[in-house]
Amino acid sequence: MTYCVGLLLDAGLVMLSDTRTNAGVDNISTFGKTFVEEQPGERVLVLLTAGNLAVTQAVWNRLQEGVRLDGEITTLARVPSMFRAAQLVGAAVREVFEADGPGLRSQGLNFDVSILLGGQIGPQPPRLFLVYAAGNFIEATRDTPFLQVGEHKYGKPILDRVLVPATPLADGVTLALISMDSTLRSNLTVGLPIDLTVIRRDALATALRRRLTEEDPYFAFLRQRWSESLREAYRALPRPDWLDQ
Repeated sequence: MTYCVGLLLDAGLVMLSDTRTNAGVDNISTFGKTFVEEQPGERVLVLLTAGNLAVTQAVWNRLQEGVRLDGEITTLARVPSMFRAAQLVGAAVREVFEADGPGLRSQGLNFDVSILLGGQIGPQPPRLFLVYAAGNFIEATRDTPFLQVGEHKYGKPILDRVLVPATPLADGVTLALISMDSTLRSNLTVGLPIDLTVIRRDALATALRRRLTEEDPYFAFLRQRWSESLREAYRALPRPDWLDQ
C-alpha cells in the first residue's frame, strides 16, 4: 500500500508521496513513487503513483517512450495541455492493461494502479488529476482542492477541515506533512522516507524537491508538536454536562 496526496492551491501545487512497497510482511522495500517531467520555462508535470509496482513503472516507461493518443505517438514532453496529459496517462494505463492484464489475471492478481498528475503547461493554469485503473480520470476543483491515492482515509480529515484554495504554499506543505504523519502512525504499509515536490504557479519549474527521513529536523518537530497539540486540544474540551445527571 502507499499514500500520495496532491494539493491544488492558488499559489501552486504541493505533491507528496511515501516510498514503501511490500510483497508481504517480510519483503519490504523502498521505491520512489514520484516522477517528474520538467522543461524549465515551458512545462512541469509531476506523477505520484500507487498500486502494483511493476504496473506503475511500466506506465511511466511507456510515457517516456511515447503513447498513442488520437492516432499519434506522443509523450508528456509534447502534449499541449494538462487535460491532454491526463488523457495520455490514461492511454498509457490502458496500454499496460492490454499487455499485462491477462497475465495478472492468470496469477489471480488484480490490475492495481492509480496516479495523481499535477502540473502546469505554458500560460495555462495549474491543474491536478486523478487517473484510475480504467484510464479515466477526475480533476480537483475549488470545492475539493486536493486528491489522494492509496491509503487515504487517515490523512483526509485534516485536509477536509483546513485546506482551501487560498492556503499559502508553505501552509500547504505543513498540512500535507501532517496528513502523511497521520497515515504513517495508523498504517504500517505506508513508510518513510517521503518525497515532497512543490511547484509555484507560473514558475514552470519545480520550486522544491526534497526527500524527508525520520531524521529530518522539521518533520520530526512537526510530528511531535502535532501530537502534543492534539493532546492539549483534547484536554481543553469540556466534559458533556449530561454525564453527571
